[in-house]
Amino acid sequence: MRAVGVNSYGGPEALEIVNVPTQDVGPGEVRLRIYAAAVNPTDTLARNGSRVEAQKVDPPPYVPGMDAAGEVDQVGTNVTTGIKVGDNAMAMVVPRGNHGAYRESLVLKAEQVVPSPKGFTHAEVSTLPMNGLTAMLSLDLLGLTSGQTLAVTGGAGAYGGYMIELGKAAGLTVISDASEEDTALVKKLGADIIVARGDDYALKVRKHFPGGVDGLADGAVLNELVVDAVKDGGAFTSIRGYQPSNIRGINFTATWVTKYEGDYGKLDSLRQQVEAGAVTLRVADTYPAEQASKAHSRLEAGGTRGRCVITF
Repeated sequence: MRAVGVNSYGGPEALEIVNVPTQDVGPGEVRLRIYAAAVNPTDTLARNGSRVEAQKVDPPPYVPGMDAAGEVDQVGTNVTTGIKVGDNAMAMVVPRGNHGAYRESLVLKAEQVVPSPKGFTHAEVSTLPMNGLTAMLSLDLLGLTSGQTLAVTGGAGAYGGYMIELGKAAGLTVISDASEEDTALVKKLGADIIVARGDDYALKVRKHFPGGVDGLADGAVLNELVVDAVKDGGAFTSIRGYQPSNIRGINFTATWVTKYEGDYGKLDSLRQQVEAGAVTLRVADTYPAEQASKAHSRLEAGGTRGRCVITF
């Protein structure tokens, strides 16, 4: 069976078509025929050797990919989620060895596989699971309630966009950064207030909220540069593990999306929000599996709005 992976670490050119064994389901498992896999920054770490210590417990090839969308083609016994053969479905995958989303089919635990939002292509759906669950986890960690204020950095990115939309759906007032060319996009996503990108983000936030915001989701990984945007006793969550201590009573948390691996209810909630129009699916471009290196090159060039998607 075809997959995209690496036998030797390197740049985008290290990605190649590899053959991996076809799997059959066991009890409590579902097999997904994958037609689309979104490309995320974390995928580059599996490719370039940044995770060599974790990966070396398995033999190559190493297959990246955390976002999968396709069609269910096998269902094992003792599956109680209601999913059936022929259903369009999506999943968040935590890669290990050749168990990643960049392959034609993958066996997963039943609770990982959720029906796709109706009316969307496989490519569009593949942009939702990992990024959407990351934003949902961030919002849960921040613990904000309707009427409070949320600051988002990197608002035009996949994570930042979902933070804005989920924040608005939760009744929050959202302030986000954006470049001049992204301002219209971030406004369309629902941000109440938009400020220019830059290292002085915290100062700009304080001009609108002199006491600071209740919570901040740092999608741009600005870390200490934006802490001052948060009020005393507020909340700050990082997607890269930034967690200082003893700063004005702020609750710092790290958003590690693996916490929501296999959380059927969370992913199904995202499906419902997409179908209700509260969450937007954005595809930058699609690439056949043979051109996966081009998708990684485009991602690493920066400025991508929406996700590049590898198709099978």
